[in-house]
Amino acid sequence: MNGYLKVNDSCPVCAQELHHQRADDGPAYVTILVTAHILGPLMLIAFELWRPNPIVLTVSFSIIFIAMALYLLPRLKGAFVALQWAKRMHGFSKA
Repeated sequence: MNGYLKVNDSCPVCAQELHHQRADDGPAYVTILVTAHILGPLMLIAFELWRPNPIVLTVSFSIIFIAMALYLLPRLKGAFVALQWAKRMHGFSKA
């Protein structure tokens, strides 16, 4: 990666061209899916155990959700590019 979400044009180690990767909206979708499936049950558990004020619960879990999403997004984008490379998709030819 070059920056937060910008994929390098080529690998600095092996010179594999990466400019033709097509991650598009996949990483964002999977990031939201994973964080929601983790934090949704935790929010329910926290509400049932401690009964916090709804504003406190909403703000605290929103901050946790944003932090978790920002952490996972570049890693999942790298995983999508790696999957495309492994499956020889979108210009990652064997030759």
